[in-house]
Amino acid sequence: MPALIALLGTFETKSEELTALSDLLKAKGLEVLKIDLSLAAGGSTLPGDEKVRRMIEIAKEATEKIVAANPTAAVAIGGGTGSEMAMRAMQPLPVAMPKFMITTLPFDPRNAVADNAITLIPTLCDIQGMNAVLRSAFARTAAMVAGAANEIVEPEAGALSVAVTLLGVTQKAGDELLRQLRANGYETSAFHAAGYGGAALTRFAEEGLFCGMIDMTVHEIVRMHVAGSHVPMPGRFTSTAHLPRVVLPGAMNFFDAGPYDGMPPEFRDRANYRHSSYFTHVKLRRDEIVRAAQALAADLNQSTAPCEVLVPMGGFSSEDRIGGAIEDLELRECAAEIFETEARAYAATRLPFHINDPETATEAVSRLMPHLTAET
Repeated sequence: MPALIALLGTFETKSEELTALSDLLKAKGLEVLKIDLSLAAGGSTLPGDEKVRRMIEIAKEATEKIVAANPTAAVAIGGGTGSEMAMRAMQPLPVAMPKFMITTLPFDPRNAVADNAITLIPTLCDIQGMNAVLRSAFARTAAMVAGAANEIVEPEAGALSVAVTLLGVTQKAGDELLRQLRANGYETSAFHAAGYGGAALTRFAEEGLFCGMIDMTVHEIVRMHVAGSHVPMPGRFTSTAHLPRVVLPGAMNFFDAGPYDGMPPEFRDRANYRHSSYFTHVKLRRDEIVRAAQALAADLNQSTAPCEVLVPMGGFSSEDRIGGAIEDLELRECAAEIFETEARAYAATRLPFHINDPETATEAVSRLMPHLTAET
């Protein structure tokens, strides 16, 4: 029996292109289930609120159709509106299901792929009638879909790992944490805590893929409660409440203000560090770190397993050090006091080290290991 592939797109506006891709998939020996995402506006322009409502409804209906059909893989074609609906429809599908999106990429796709892998295939040209560029993109996609359909890779059963959160500004400690955990026989899964990686971490935690966690880089609490772009992740710090975990305030001392040249004047007047051409780290004010620390403490107080907060008083990030661009001992003291005062379901301990010192990593691993032994 040929593998079933769900093909998503707005057949009302992209019929020629969807038919071309469907023919290529069938030529690879695949069966195609067509999922129409058309708004059925008949060429008219819908009022904005109504259009968004219809997009959400159609995407939900598409998800239900795909789940009911249980295809091997899903593939979609779309411009701006079509891509948004298609990726919204594919996001709830199983993580292990191969998913492909042929798109003009007229938007930032990070929200749509933050917690479910979707292979993005940029068309470079617009999807407005077939041409050599699109034929090439479609042919490559059909080959990838056929390969994925014929080589099903099932997720490993019972393979649990220790989750670790990282950023470049905590990388030294992260490398040492991973090394020590692996040396003790534990598999690790690292997540980039820059406003998007935490969404995948949350989903994996909810699916029971971890045996413990060292949440060394909690920068996303700043993005959620102070400033910075991020995908919605209400369970970022509570989805792991059932796991033994050690938490450190890594990268909790700044927010990301984007490219330096595009920063508002009020941000330039504050202590900052140009991490790259894309990211500028602006030091938090006292009221901002209070907000972030209180929010994190509230989430950690939902812990049902052993949880300990380690506060490295030598600095929370690579530039929070003596002579660093955003060094501030007062902020560290403030955060430590809040963690200690608010502790209900966790313990708080101050460390005399910088977060990137090897001693910090060693301490974090040593605090977690007894609970891993007991729990796994």
